[in-house]
Amino acid sequence: MPEFPSKKDLPNKWLYDYFNPFEVHKHAIKGTLYHGDTGMQEIVIAESSNLGRCLILDNEFQSAERDEFIYHESLVHPALILHPGAQKVAVIGGGEGAALREVLRHKSVRKAVMIDIDKKVVDCAREFLPTFHNGAFDDPRTELHFEDGRKYIETSEDKFDVIIIDLTCPLEGGPSYMLFTQEFYAIVRGKLTHNGILAVQADSTSPVADYTYTAIARTIGQVFPWVFPYAAYIPSYAMLWGFCLGTNGTDPTALTREEVDRTVSERITGELGFYDGVTHQAIFSLPKYLRKALKEQTAVNRDSKPIKEKYPGFRAE
Repeated sequence: MPEFPSKKDLPNKWLYDYFNPFEVHKHAIKGTLYHGDTGMQEIVIAESSNLGRCLILDNEFQSAERDEFIYHESLVHPALILHPGAQKVAVIGGGEGAALREVLRHKSVRKAVMIDIDKKVVDCAREFLPTFHNGAFDDPRTELHFEDGRKYIETSEDKFDVIIIDLTCPLEGGPSYMLFTQEFYAIVRGKLTHNGILAVQADSTSPVADYTYTAIARTIGQVFPWVFPYAAYIPSYAMLWGFCLGTNGTDPTALTREEVDRTVSERITGELGFYDGVTHQAIFSLPKYLRKALKEQTAVNRDSKPIKEKYPGFRAE
């Protein structure tokens, strides 16, 4: 049997992750590398004992060094593998640079535009999170913009093969809640090429907190002919985390394991840590309770009444 540390040997600094008023997870931390407020959001970069360096925005856990590859590979690769050969890709949000990193693994990509509202997040990632972006900000195919993602997409003359929405959750008072609405998704669809695909991080799939996820999926379905919800277990989140694809007809669930593995081998540089043919089929196989909740959801998220989540957030001691 393994020996566990005695109480006196436990760390004395903890990061408290409040999922709701009745559920909290805590992570031992070695210290804080950065803490600041940009006027748009609060940024914390902490060094945790188990998960490595962690990015926290407005008290919401975003990415952890040890498992961010699971989240970012799940967000990026199903869409780009499904597309016949994406050359121009936009990432809205994704300030740590990891989604951009995964996009640039694809040999077909000629231009990757990343739009983040807060330059300070990118500056902090450059300094404190080098394994997250792995030089993606300085790749010659990368084009960085620091402005509101909705405004950029609305006014851009570019058309994209894939648009990836990697935003913070739609928190009340946060910078992103107006980028989860039917009106915004309609703008996005208008900026996609004929075979274009939308990929969205879509919040928690917990049976006690799946309203936002199911509402996002239904909202995308009001704009795109086909919507495909999927989910992956993220250890640092301690739950299945939700994603959605919006397409004009292409179906990711029709891809066989062999087709996914062959496409990954042909198109992607380097070795992935999470995503392959077996994983692709697994993440689109949602549990029964979630399929039921998605079917029963009637809410559509609109500009006139956007989702505004309320979470107690984090507390360190």
